[in-house]
Amino acid sequence: MSVGSALVSGNEALPGLAEEAFQLALGNSGASHARGVLLLLTQEFSRCTQQTVTAVARTAQCTEVAGGLAAGVFTDDGWVIDRPAAAVMVFAGGLWLDHRPAGESIVDLAGDRDPGDALGGALLSYAGSRFPAEWGESATPRFGGSFVGDLGRSESVAWQHSRLAAQCSLRLGGAQIDVGVSSGWRLLGSPTPVDSSRGHELFSVGGRSALDSLTRVLPAEQRQQTRLPLASLCAVATDSGAAGGTATDRGWHTVAILSANADKSLTLAERITPGQNLAWAIRQPQAAVDDMRQLLGRLAGVVARPLAAVVFSCIGRGPCFHDGRDRELECLRERFPGLPLVGSYGTGQIAPAAAGGSRLLQNAVVTALISEATRRADVQPQP
Repeated sequence: MSVGSALVSGNEALPGLAEEAFQLALGNSGASHARGVLLLLTQEFSRCTQQTVTAVARTAQCTEVAGGLAAGVFTDDGWVIDRPAAAVMVFAGGLWLDHRPAGESIVDLAGDRDPGDALGGALLSYAGSRFPAEWGESATPRFGGSFVGDLGRSESVAWQHSRLAAQCSLRLGGAQIDVGVSSGWRLLGSPTPVDSSRGHELFSVGGRSALDSLTRVLPAEQRQQTRLPLASLCAVATDSGAAGGTATDRGWHTVAILSANADKSLTLAERITPGQNLAWAIRQPQAAVDDMRQLLGRLAGVVARPLAAVVFSCIGRGPCFHDGRDRELECLRERFPGLPLVGSYGTGQIAPAAAGGSRLLQNAVVTALISEATRRADVQPQP
């Protein structure tokens, strides 16, 4: 099994920059040729996306080039947000990328059937402004990201099989994939039944107005602010009565708070029904780091010898959240020193859902550990 990654940045978004990243990644893999290339580009490449993808495919002599545009990219060598950059992961040896539907027969170069073919495996997926409804309804789990930004003349944010596409959806052949999500939320107080709601409007929780229910559990410095920092707060719906800890425990479902209203109601991004248990959560830098470390500890307990990692982080996390440091990336490098990894900063993250299918998350870090396919794929459902 051979995997290598590389990160190259420059002053201009030119295809040669991505070609250089590929050559470095191939050298780091120790292989003579690639069987698949995951190419992640910053949004500055939107004016020459197909030209860049084609250049990498030509240099790699491999048609299985997949990936997407993002606000920023990173590898185990570091991160880039504010200038043109290309992050590349090369798959070689017993690993390959395949854009064909899981139902098709997939045979490797030696004529052996992919051991994960019967299952289909988790699909690496990338999307733009619209999360496809069929992705949420399909029984096949997905992991990946999405990006919505000012893309100039390009209408596509993704590519697969070396061609621009509305979405990217492919399998990693010969691999076992284990996925985990760090939401970074810390629970505030205990779950309480919802008393009154209508549509997206939440009126009363636990005998108090929705706004009072939220403000009473906030840290003192948050309560004293003129305006609530809604971007750092969320509602957490659950049917369990557990309290404390982080909001990444199975069964939790985070819901964004869109507005606080004059009648002390809260407008949520999703419908909450009376009788449903609800808690509140806050995202703070150290709590997010602690949550990431706990997630990686759980993944390390499942994957003894990972070959690589593919990570999809929110642009609201990483260096934008930690004063110029990507502390989540640092956690990965501390837990798995020397592990090749590649990732992007986007506006959404895709992960398996606890109820089946997949869902689009915000402000999360989705980490997929790749290992040799020696057992049934264990893609963990996420809240």
